[in-house]
Amino acid sequence: MTRLQDDAVSRLREAAGGPELPPDRYELRSLVGRGGMGAVYSAFDRRLDREVALKVSNGATPASGLEERLRREASVLARLEHPGIVPVHDAGELRDGRWFYVMKRVHGLTLTEHAPTLSGEAAILGVFERIAQTVAFAHDAGVVHRDLKPSNVMVGRFGEVLVLDWGVAKILGTAPVPSLPAPATALADGTAAGTRIGTAGFMAPEQERGDAMTATPASDVYSLGALLSWMLKGVTPRRRLRAIIAKCLQPSPSDRYPDAAALAADLSRYRAGLPVEAHPESAPERAWRWAEKYRTFILLILAYLIMRAAFAWYSRG
Repeated sequence: MTRLQDDAVSRLREAAGGPELPPDRYELRSLVGRGGMGAVYSAFDRRLDREVALKVSNGATPASGLEERLRREASVLARLEHPGIVPVHDAGELRDGRWFYVMKRVHGLTLTEHAPTLSGEAAILGVFERIAQTVAFAHDAGVVHRDLKPSNVMVGRFGEVLVLDWGVAKILGTAPVPSLPAPATALADGTAAGTRIGTAGFMAPEQERGDAMTATPASDVYSLGALLSWMLKGVTPRRRLRAIIAKCLQPSPSDRYPDAAALAADLSRYRAGLPVEAHPESAPERAWRWAEKYRTFILLILAYLIMRAAFAWYSRG
């Protein structure tokens, strides 16, 4: 078979396995990606004349747990209106009874692809701070992501930084969630007790233990610390930044930052050359930090004093 024929067969298989959408509204274009919970397609919204992204569950039946996860993800996204979160435009049922939702189509690179293009600490922290601020917004709204990792962050072609895949998010407190047909051992968000949620290398120790019930904003803080450490590979961070990462990665949630807002605030202080919560300074460290912050000013004064001394020496001669 030729390469052209192979491509044609692949497209036919893709189309055959794709969702059957309401013909008066959406035209399916191509498969963008597929994960454990659902598949994302590029589609065209005929009514509003625009390209969109459409997500459908992988569930074999409408009553599957994956179906309910997708409903929850759409519900979470709909309540989190923030520049760092992809907005939901529409939702509905397919002809086979499965659920789908429609969101803004974002063109860009995942952080896995984008991170190697970032040069130096300042560029890395510029992107990371926007991730942390988005997660901080979610925490303030009572939502814990639970699966922060490089492939779940996208940098768009206009420089926007987006946190993706809220399908395993946990809603804290008494916030309303869609009812789920789950066994008595399941949690309020439909997660069975003892289930490990997250990705190895980025999930918090409590998630590694399968203790999803105790996942809190501090669990996301651990993932953010692991993410920042991953982004800084090849860069030697300063002591205060290492202390910030170390505080995020503490085994006990109570020893970490309580939420992403506290982490973002400490990181902002670090970038401004101010003392950070994660690292109590000694007097010499405080002096060194001050010297670093005002280095240009100090060098100008030194240059001036050297010139004055040189002028005085030549004048005596």
